[in-house]
Amino acid sequence: MTPSAASLTPSPAVRWTRTLAVGSLLGLIALGLAWELWLAPLRPGGSWLVIKVLPLTVPLAGLLKNRMYTYRWVSLLVWLYFTEGAVRLTSDTGLSAMLAGIEVLLCVALFVACAMHVRIRMRTAGRDAVADDAARRAIAEGFASDPVPPKAHP
Repeated sequence: MTPSAASLTPSPAVRWTRTLAVGSLLGLIALGLAWELWLAPLRPGGSWLVIKVLPLTVPLAGLLKNRMYTYRWVSLLVWLYFTEGAVRLTSDTGLSAMLAGIEVLLCVALFVACAMHVRIRMRTAGRDAVADDAARRAIAEGFASDPVPPKAHP
């Protein structure tokens, strides 16, 4: 059975969570590069700590392709960066502490976006599976449509 056009078009909530996730991830990448190379590096002239940004570049393609698996594991990876931001927020001073606070906020936004995205898509997939099952049952029994329509969910 082929998916309907409605199921191929993402809902506004899915598009919004995807945009928030990709934006937060790009923000974390840009922040990490600027922080460790120019704004407040550990050593003058830049720091090798900039390589912490490399793991953040890996999930970017998966998020842009809307792959559910990527959203799931990014929601776990982000806690490493949250921890770094929380530690540096409480231990650093000045600009570095402010950058750490921004990192914490971006991490929370990324986690919330990923969690909401997965939840919305799983809920939609469940409803689509129920509708597909009802249609298959109706066809198998020779009915034009399922005699008992599924409950509408808000």
